[in-house]
Amino acid sequence: MSKYELVIAISPEIDEGKASEVTDKVNRFISERGGVVEETKQWGRKKLAYPIKRFMEADYTLTLFKLESKLVKEFEADLRTSGEILRHLVVKVGEE
Repeated sequence: MSKYELVIAISPEIDEGKASEVTDKVNRFISERGGVVEETKQWGRKKLAYPIKRFMEADYTLTLFKLESKLVKEFEADLRTSGEILRHLVVKVGEE
């Protein structure tokens, strides 16, 4: 299993309660596929450097997790189809 970092930018149209539901949904996806969520940090609402889907700010969340490498593409495809997530970035940080 490899270690990864995930940063997601959640639409500002989503209120704080819903933003944590989006994070929970992402964590559930990882757990249901045998992965382990090590840590989740809410960074809060930040101003964007440029507009994304006409928004100038987003709520950011950092998640540290372990997942089989072959499942990461499926995970990213699921993130891409989510309407609440404006952008995401998955970075491999190590092997175990």
